[in-house]
Amino acid sequence: MAGHSKFKNIMHRKGAQDAKRAKVFTRLIREIQVAARMGLPDPEMNPRLKSAVAAAKAANMPNDNIDRAIKRATGDGEGDNYEEIRYEGYGPGGVAVIVEALTDNRNRTASEVRAAFTKHGGSLGETNSVSFQFDRVGAITLKGDVADADDVFEAALEAGAADVDSGEESHEIICAPEDLHSVRDVLEEKFGAPEEAALTWKPQSTVPVEEDKVEQLFKLFEALDESDDVQNVSANYEVDDAILARLTA
Repeated sequence: MAGHSKFKNIMHRKGAQDAKRAKVFTRLIREIQVAARMGLPDPEMNPRLKSAVAAAKAANMPNDNIDRAIKRATGDGEGDNYEEIRYEGYGPGGVAVIVEALTDNRNRTASEVRAAFTKHGGSLGETNSVSFQFDRVGAITLKGDVADADDVFEAALEAGAADVDSGEESHEIICAPEDLHSVRDVLEEKFGAPEEAALTWKPQSTVPVEEDKVEQLFKLFEALDESDDVQNVSANYEVDDAILARLTA
């Protein structure tokens, strides 16, 4: 089990899939608002907004909520102004961690993130202190049953993707950041809407985590997830399947 995906994809423990709907919606709405402010309010003309709306629909967010978020963001100064901030540091076991946040209060978010690292055996570093160990990539996730691995690989390659990792539950397609939206559109036309399509941090290599540090590392991830401001968490950890089975038994 390697942790290079977004937080919701790297947490596989008891209750990890039972994220509160309200918290998920809060994060999605923030991303919609930021995307709408940065470009046109029409998803078809704004790739980031298109991805945000697609993610919201995948989470079963009502269309009315999506429309209100866009209108609020593009209204006459109404709504909150969110700032994108990235935090970097090390978690238990020397794991490099990148935290991406959208916040309307930089001091509050910094305090929450720092407290999570400190309480759970980690330490925050300066900007770019760990990101050099990752590559910024586009990542598209398809359900495992949309097609077999060979078909997805061929389609992804033709669409301009750089790599494909297929498993029983999902296919993860990796591409250059600037190709994310074009690759997603091609794959969506062939296989249907992806479960997720976004920019993420992919580790160049992973760090094996000893059993006595794994639970503490996951508690750090859980603490970060408690913050409404935190959007994504990426980390370069790797946990042996046998260790994970013992912890979740």
